[in-house]
Amino acid sequence: MIKLKSAYSSYENTDGYRILVDRLWPRSISKQKAHIDLWLKEIAPSSELRKWYAHDETKWDEFKERYFNELSSKKELLDMIVEKSKVGTITLVYSSKSPLNNAKALLEYIERSYL
Repeated sequence: MIKLKSAYSSYENTDGYRILVDRLWPRSISKQKAHIDLWLKEIAPSSELRKWYAHDETKWDEFKERYFNELSSKKELLDMIVEKSKVGTITLVYSSKSPLNNAKALLEYIERSYL
């Protein structure tokens, strides 16, 4: 099972293996409070794409298309996430305040391509 959760939400034991999927560390969150098992910066959108999107929800569909393009070359990282999810719960952790964020797009990509 793969879940999504904000870095600003409280850690719970049911989160399982927590993977931070942002290129930047969440502001004002200590490493201890975040309970991150793996910081997978490489799976995050490129800096250029992140800056272009800037959480402008009118760009969501195009953002996903561009991000999915980037993800197509990250098979090893995606395989690792999927394999870990077969063993237990995985929580993709993100820092965006917007509900339309890279973690949501990443989960959609995984569900379409792997599950």
